[in-house]
Amino acid sequence: MDRDALNSSQSSNMNYSRPGTSQKVNILGRAFSGLKPNFFSNREMAVDLGTANTLIYIRGQGIVLDEPSVVAVDMNTGVPVAVGYEAKRMLGRTPGHIQAIRPLKDGVIADFDICEKMLRYFIDKVNSSRWSKPRMVICVPSGITGVEQRAVQEAAEYAGAKKPAFIIEEPMAAAIGAGLPVQSPSGSMIVDIGGGTTEVAVISLGGIVSAQSARVGGDVLDAAILQFVKKTYNLALGERTAEEVKMTLGSAWPLDEEMYAEIRGRDLVSGLPKTVTVSSIEIREAIEEPLTAIFNAVKTTLDQTPPELAADIMDQGIVLAGGGALLQGLDQRLANETGMPIRIAKDPLHAVARGSGQSLEEFEVLRGVLFSSGELR
Repeated sequence: MDRDALNSSQSSNMNYSRPGTSQKVNILGRAFSGLKPNFFSNREMAVDLGTANTLIYIRGQGIVLDEPSVVAVDMNTGVPVAVGYEAKRMLGRTPGHIQAIRPLKDGVIADFDICEKMLRYFIDKVNSSRWSKPRMVICVPSGITGVEQRAVQEAAEYAGAKKPAFIIEEPMAAAIGAGLPVQSPSGSMIVDIGGGTTEVAVISLGGIVSAQSARVGGDVLDAAILQFVKKTYNLALGERTAEEVKMTLGSAWPLDEEMYAEIRGRDLVSGLPKTVTVSSIEIREAIEEPLTAIFNAVKTTLDQTPPELAADIMDQGIVLAGGGALLQGLDQRLANETGMPIRIAKDPLHAVARGSGQSLEEFEVLRGVLFSSGELR
């Protein structure tokens, strides 16, 4: 072999093995693509531990679990009797010795033991191997404290995750899941409206430039509807009914055709069951205050954004993700409030889970967006 051919061969080999390049990632991707999905099923998973729902993404398989973050516990023994959908159906309908508990509140763990049991149940449900511990990426709100972050990591590790459990901030995961160019030097803005928190962030070069975490989400909208119906109609509603009213009648912007619906509850005066008719106009007024808090978080984040990145966001628009993005007219209202173009992410409910899963699929490329146990903020 002559010298030029040898140099060409060496140069080719160096290009393929140079760490940190996209070529190396592509080679790894091709190598992994030939392996069966079960190869990863007990080794690598991403968990979106949400206030309302928990989703699990397994590398090579995608989202394999999407269940409510609810546990029904027998208070006499402390043993869970139902988890997920089965437990959610019990909300407001349990006898005295059984209590349906939501172990997360405002995006953070409120009941550590119940959360750990719930997480263990979900992991066992999707994990094909009981002998090896999976590497896990788990999502947390951007505004949580170091103590709250440690609680999430310990819950994951006690539930069976391999140490260290990696942490990814929810707005970063949502941005990756929404397909935003998080590694590029241009600015991208994500608004992730979940069950317990609203995460607003401007992202550039793989990091969060400015962010706001407001403890306002779907749960607060439900509570506002409960209070409105109680005050206006002297009617007590259950949590599930309030959520259904929000999904059916809730809106942030006037509708082309306003809607009406009958809702049933308990009359606070007589104590008897009662049915009333409410309109989408009334529900829009009921949720105005928490919606204003979300819009203020967006405006505050924009106010803290460097001018160059603000110009990028003006061009590309603000992306909405999370279950709250499905509220009717929210994109129109936010566009009116900010003067910015607004678009809703594809499949916004699963954006965070997809993004955290993508950080597993491209672990070496996106390693910089993750925290481990030794990197508490």
